Amino acid sequence: MRGLGETLREAARQHGESAVLLCSFQKEESVLLDELLRLSGGDDVRVVTIDTGVLFPETRETWKAFEKHFGVEIEALDASRNGPSWTGPEDCCQVAKVAALEKALEGAEAWITGIRREQGPTRAETELVETDARRGICKYNPLAFWTEEDLWRRIHERGLPYHPLHDQGYSSIGCATCTQPGDGREGRWAGTDQTECGIHVQDRELT
Repeated sequence: MRGLGETLREAARQHGESAVLLCSFQKEESVLLDELLRLSGGDDVRVVTIDTGVLFPETRETWKAFEKHFGVEIEALDASRNGPSWTGPEDCCQVAKVAALEKALEGAEAWITGIRREQGPTRAETELVETDARRGICKYNPLAFWTEEDLWRRIHERGLPYHPLHDQGYSSIGCATCTQPGDGREGRWAGTDQTECGIHVQDRELT
């Protein structure tokens, strides 16, 4: 499939332990983590998740399933310590979650994401390799050109663990407080104009 193996190999080769895979335990990370471990054995890239304190119980179950299946320990950053109690996405996401990301990327040269063009208009121009101009590091998006069909084919072919809420109509899964079933990212921040948490909103440059 276009981009996955080549992009992950480049990230590992160029940055090694200075690269961070940001994991939210969705279908994209099922595929990314599987491929990364097949390529590197899991020793080269840090795998980090952001714990907002309001994750679905199913997300925590998937977290355990990932660690058991892939034989890795996923580093957790507690976003609930970085901001006020949840009162809406403007507090939780733009304060706490982004602050946790900054901590995750301290000292990093690159980060690996599960962003795909198909996910929505804010991601439609995503390239395999970009520069995160705000942070001055490389950003790798190995699944940029993958479709939902591509992801599910790989998951079923390889028997990979995946988030059970995907089977209940949740295409994109965030915090339990503001995520509902829906296609693409329409179930995120339902009832608001918000489409991104702030993590992936920055000045972009292609590399």
